[in-house]
Amino acid sequence: MLSLGVRELAALAGVSPDTVARLERGAVLKPATVERIQAALEAQGVTFLSAGDRAQGPGLSLDPSACSKGSDD
Repeated sequence: MLSLGVRELAALAGVSPDTVARLERGAVLKPATVERIQAALEAQGVTFLSAGDRAQGPGLSLDPSACSKGSDD
């Protein structure tokens, strides 16, 4: 969505590229680290929604019940 690479996001968040890669793989990170990455994305215009929140305009949402991990589709 932002066309940011791992290195660019890591630099914006002040974390290592390996940390961003671990997050992308689904690893559990320290809450403070996740907050730094989230803050960096929010500074670039990303809005995080909680369950039940609605976007103020066009956007994307993922229904976790419709997502099957490991699917080749």
